[in-house]
Amino acid sequence: MRALAKTKAAPGLELIDAPEPTCGPDDVKIRVLRAGLCGTDLHLEQWDEWAAATVKVPQIIGHEFFGEVVEIGPHVTSVKVGQRASGEGHIICGECRNCRAGRRHLCIRTVGIGVNRDGAFADYVVIPASNVWVQPDDMDPDVGAVFDPFGNATHTALSFPIAGEDILVTGAGPIGVIGAAIAKHVGARNVVVTDVSDYRLDLAKAAGADRVVNVSRERVADAQRDLGMREGFDIGLEMSGHPAAVEEMIANMNHGGRIAMLGLPSDPYPIDWGRVITHMITIKGIYGREMYDTWYAMSAMLQSSKELEHAVHSVITHRYPAEQWQEAFNAARSGQCGKVVIDWS
Repeated sequence: MRALAKTKAAPGLELIDAPEPTCGPDDVKIRVLRAGLCGTDLHLEQWDEWAAATVKVPQIIGHEFFGEVVEIGPHVTSVKVGQRASGEGHIICGECRNCRAGRRHLCIRTVGIGVNRDGAFADYVVIPASNVWVQPDDMDPDVGAVFDPFGNATHTALSFPIAGEDILVTGAGPIGVIGAAIAKHVGARNVVVTDVSDYRLDLAKAAGADRVVNVSRERVADAQRDLGMREGFDIGLEMSGHPAAVEEMIANMNHGGRIAMLGLPSDPYPIDWGRVITHMITIKGIYGREMYDTWYAMSAMLQSSKELEHAVHSVITHRYPAEQWQEAFNAARSGQCGKVVIDWS
């Protein structure tokens, strides 16, 4: 089968001919139709310090995908051959304290598909049946391929009650844009999105943001005045990992405001803890998706809102066949894109 793999401990990837993965007794084999390109995949291609310390080569990468079930193990009863499915990319141990308590997204022994074991940038991928999320037969393959980042956005946006609240989203990457769309779907009053890319801010505006702010030219406080906000933001969704974005978010939160932080910084940075304490601001770290409440929420929201489905689909701006994987990576690195999807059909 075709597979995009890290074949040596150095920058770069190769499209290789690899053996089809074997389906174990509790596993499901999925023929990949679409795969989403994530920032993690860029790190793996570039072979930065994190990638070198995490990945053992050779390794097929990729963890965002949608496809058709072609084989199930003899112990599998929850999935049927022929069904369409996405996959949760975190495989858990099932035995640590968090797993036993039902907090599976906090498993201390999580194994990442496409990071710690062979992934989905291939014609076929095998995952445990418990990680399969069966999709409707008419699911758009592109939308099905971005359920992983859609899940990150859902987990972040729904971390605090947001109906009727004023929301600040820092970072207009695909997850930030989808987070803004979710906030409007749930009933937020004002949703403001910041970034330095007009291209991505246009995506946020099209997805439902009430106001966008290019922070290279104006400030968040300007948006507050334009929207008639007399107080600060109630909820912050930090999607950028940029210290300046976090600083400005904290400076514009209402007393008692709450911040959900998903964006990963490249280095440690200082925070104005005096303001956090005296304004009683809550800061919550977010990682991945809650297994599997987030998945239920995603499916339910799409079933109830064609507008949200359109917003999620609108984030996908570039599509490439598998043989043009290098062009796909170049587009993702350029920043002049939303979500990049690779077609493996």
